[in-house]
Amino acid sequence: MRTLAFTCLISASLMFITSPLYAEQRPAVVELFTSEGCSSCPPAEAYVGELAQRPDVLALSFHVDYWDDLGWRDRFDIPEATPRQRGYAKALNHASVYTPQIVIDGQKDFVGSDRQKIGKALSDPRSGIPMTIDVHDGVLHIDLVAMPGISPSEVLLVPYLRTAVSAIGRGENSGRTITEYNIVRAVHHLGNFTGEERQYAANVASLPKDATDVAVLVQVLRQGAVIAAATRSLR
Repeated sequence: MRTLAFTCLISASLMFITSPLYAEQRPAVVELFTSEGCSSCPPAEAYVGELAQRPDVLALSFHVDYWDDLGWRDRFDIPEATPRQRGYAKALNHASVYTPQIVIDGQKDFVGSDRQKIGKALSDPRSGIPMTIDVHDGVLHIDLVAMPGISPSEVLLVPYLRTAVSAIGRGENSGRTITEYNIVRAVHHLGNFTGEERQYAANVASLPKDATDVAVLVQVLRQGAVIAAATRSLR
């Protein structure tokens, strides 16, 4: 995981100390682990494209690299994807990783094309820590309100590309043209969060040039539950 230069500020405003604080509704975080070299992945990617249109879902596609030596190198694989998937395998007590795999809120996983089970898992409303993401003068500003009593967590900045079309020349998908959605281009650790009001900042210019949007996730350490999530367009 890459560490991005950031600014972290702690406010001591009495207003935030004394005002009542409440969780707010947040989108379900759907992480698809996929590869252009996997013949069973295109249906899952199409489903993620549908989920990405829902306001109650934040869908992210992580392209892993372990299919790359089987005939086709995925142009969107990133070094953070496979370790993140292996981290989920450990957290969810799985002996191995597979594609297409969907992990929801860091808590449950499904075969990525299993619409019925995934749809059911997404049916309940979710609450999370209130968060805002703003862009001023080329700088991303992320604000988290105080939420005492939460488990120690990390704040992740995830730039992604909204959509792309790829013509596959070799491997299991040879001859196919695949439309891909919300393709993660990097994962940056902004810092930890232990419940106090905090602000983070990152330069937009330091993000991958093809990123069209960013997501910010607050996730319990060691890839536990996602407890806050928001997204913002860069364009």
